Amino acid sequence: MKKWFKRYGHIFFVLLMVCIMIPQTVQAAVPYKTYTIDGYGYVTETQTAYMPKSSISKIGDYSLVRPMDLKITDDGYMYIADAGAAVVYVADLEGNYISTIGKDVLVEPYGVFVTEDKNVYVADHSGKVSVFDKDGNVTAEYFKPDHPLYGTGTYKPIKIAVNAGGDMYIVCEGNGNGLVQLTPTEGGTFLGYFGTNYASVSVLRMVQEAIFTDAQLAKMVSNLPATPVNVAIDKQGLIYTVTPGEKNTSLKKLNIAGANLIEPDAYDGKETCVAVGNHDNVYVGSSDGYIYEYNSEGDMLFVFGGRDDGRFRIGLSKKVEAIDVDINDNIYILDSDSKQVQVFRATEFTNLLHNALNLYENGRYTESKEPLEQVLEMNSLFDYANEAMSRSYLQEEDYENALKYARVSKAFSVYSDAFWEVRNTWLRNNMIPAAGVIILIIVIIKLLRYLQKKKGIFNPFLKATGKIWGSATWQRFTYMFYYMKHPVDGAYGLRYEGKSAFLNANIMLVLTTVIYLINKYYCGFLLRTVRDGRYTIGTDILTVIGLFVFLTACNYLMCTINDGEGTFKRLYCGFAFSLTPYVLFQPICILISNVVTYNEVFLIDFGQIFIAVWVLILIFMTIKEVNNYTVKETIKIIFLTLFTVLILALLAFIIFVLCRQVFDFVESVFREVVYRIGK
Repeated sequence: MKKWFKRYGHIFFVLLMVCIMIPQTVQAAVPYKTYTIDGYGYVTETQTAYMPKSSISKIGDYSLVRPMDLKITDDGYMYIADAGAAVVYVADLEGNYISTIGKDVLVEPYGVFVTEDKNVYVADHSGKVSVFDKDGNVTAEYFKPDHPLYGTGTYKPIKIAVNAGGDMYIVCEGNGNGLVQLTPTEGGTFLGYFGTNYASVSVLRMVQEAIFTDAQLAKMVSNLPATPVNVAIDKQGLIYTVTPGEKNTSLKKLNIAGANLIEPDAYDGKETCVAVGNHDNVYVGSSDGYIYEYNSEGDMLFVFGGRDDGRFRIGLSKKVEAIDVDINDNIYILDSDSKQVQVFRATEFTNLLHNALNLYENGRYTESKEPLEQVLEMNSLFDYANEAMSRSYLQEEDYENALKYARVSKAFSVYSDAFWEVRNTWLRNNMIPAAGVIILIIVIIKLLRYLQKKKGIFNPFLKATGKIWGSATWQRFTYMFYYMKHPVDGAYGLRYEGKSAFLNANIMLVLTTVIYLINKYYCGFLLRTVRDGRYTIGTDILTVIGLFVFLTACNYLMCTINDGEGTFKRLYCGFAFSLTPYVLFQPICILISNVVTYNEVFLIDFGQIFIAVWVLILIFMTIKEVNNYTVKETIKIIFLTLFTVLILALLAFIIFVLCRQVFDFVESVFREVVYRIGK
């Protein structure tokens, strides 16, 4: 070993130094995952959209005491409203101290807004809105409006946004009437409430209001609209509000008339803040530390972040209080519990997507394709990029490619529009040949009928297969067509003419199952709800057959108890024959579903309703005629059957839970025994 080291040691040393001197790129793992929404509405993991960049806990020498809001300006300044210090700090984007606003003027600054001309509006929780010029001098103060329409409620401003005309939109704590809208004229004129949320009324609440006395209603919690908790404004003057717990209206984008223009497709019910990005995108912060990014229509692009577990990892938050974005798409998160500002930078993947988003929103569809293609090179399954590509091709009238990308992204509306054009082109090019083929088929059929009538050309075939068509099994099988049209006489045949046979009923049940599977996995793209590649055929077969047998058994049980004359075999066969309309007409609906657009989808809906009604009528008549019931008794039996199904399902669930607990107990005992033996 010593000889080897003396001979080759110097070479080893040189190689070691070279390895040390070569620069290495190290990518630290972020403490969270990034998710998006796919075309089916499922949350799926994607590339990291934003990387934690830095955290700011002090502005110069000043530690944040109780920070409540922040605002980032386009020229690179940060304004932080600190309710604990009763001031607004001005800093650069690195956290270096610039100045202080509102010392000895502000009491509890909860919200801050900065206009383009550097006027600073501060929502003071003590009961006023203070306005400062760019030098920090007070230029105006607005107190509680004395207008009778304002009401007698308290006036505690917590957030504020100001439009280009100086009109203020103020979020007031506990005011369920909406945003307080003030104009600076005449010392602050109250213009009314804006963007009021609606109060939801449950069925229980309606019943209570109908039967309770006034004294009882007075003791109940008032059913008032929820109060928005934050507000933002974009360059077009559109107002954005967030209201936790309002589900699909938790984020609102309001025009000048107060109408909502957006509906988020993902939310968590704990929204606390909102900001508008540089590409008409919207950022929403959740109190649990999650950050949502939406496009201008409310489609979620990303969600990332999360709650800090006490280890103070950068990128996680305890309570997100405010959010804003600079001109470079860096996100600034104000964490009021941790008393710090966290900064996130956009990754290359996100920058490309924002570039494409900006081009697309401005109508430059062809130019947007290049960054979109780069996004898809990084993640070919990113549905939003595929959808944007499909819309770009649709605008260029390249319908084949539009169909391709729309199918991948599950952009159903784009697919419908593109398919409409493709279908029209096909019809124009093939209408005459198709008509010729149809006419030829009709002529051939008539000719064959004529030859059969005059020459009997099919007689040998009919003679050879006569035994099959005349067999009892075939006659029972074709009985389903008669049963479909004449359920009363059909039920009579089940009872007295021996038309019931398990073989034929099982064949009908198998056909029903096969058609159900084909409809589920191979219906038209616009009507499909199953995710691509997600096949559960075994479970589907067991579900259809098991549900049929279970419902038949429950109905037979109730009929037996209530003097029904039907046997299980008759009911089983009658219910199977009642599925004939589904077996006959559902394949037609499946074929049509593959050639329709959203303009004709009502045909499929009508067909489904038609089939369902026909099947239900046949089932009703089967129960009535096989058991010799009256209409009233039949309705009673149906309700008893449904009640039995509910009870048995509940019993099965209880048994499953108990068995699961026993299994878990046995497994834990086994693990303990193995552990002790191994020890």
